[in-house]
Amino acid sequence: MEHRETTVTEEDLVHLRRCVELAREALDAGDEPFGSVLVDGRGVVRFADRNRVADGDATRHPELEIARWAAAHLTPDERRGATVYTSGEHCPMCSAAHAWVWLGPIVYAVSTEQLTGWLREWGVAPGAVAPLPVPAVAPGVAVRGPAPELADEVRALHARFRGVDGA
Repeated sequence: MEHRETTVTEEDLVHLRRCVELAREALDAGDEPFGSVLVDGRGVVRFADRNRVADGDATRHPELEIARWAAAHLTPDERRGATVYTSGEHCPMCSAAHAWVWLGPIVYAVSTEQLTGWLREWGVAPGAVAPLPVPAVAPGVAVRGPAPELADEVRALHARFRGVDGA
């Protein structure tokens, strides 16, 4: 059962903009530009992180770190009531981790489809893992996105990381 709602709210955009800032921090540190934030059911940011794969550990995604942190620090009810905001839709590894710890909705700035389209356009070879959308991996997780207001900015970050003209 797929739960896909495309409408991103103004409140969502506040958190998504922070995710894009974290993605920029990742890029400035030599990492792939991804950032994520965990917000509890009361609207309080509980955890935020950015990609940290430049050291060679390709599993150091912020969404996976959020799942690990949430499992260690939140009750099951708190996890279900929390929302994960992210600059890019979760990869299959992060989607599975999100579902396994029973986190609430995912809200993303750009979709897997958008990102893979840009990479194809730029001639970037496919990665080692199939680029599946969240519902294909974790069909019980509600998702919202993408946020058209942020697409150009996120595209520019990925273009800069790949060393291409992202226009």
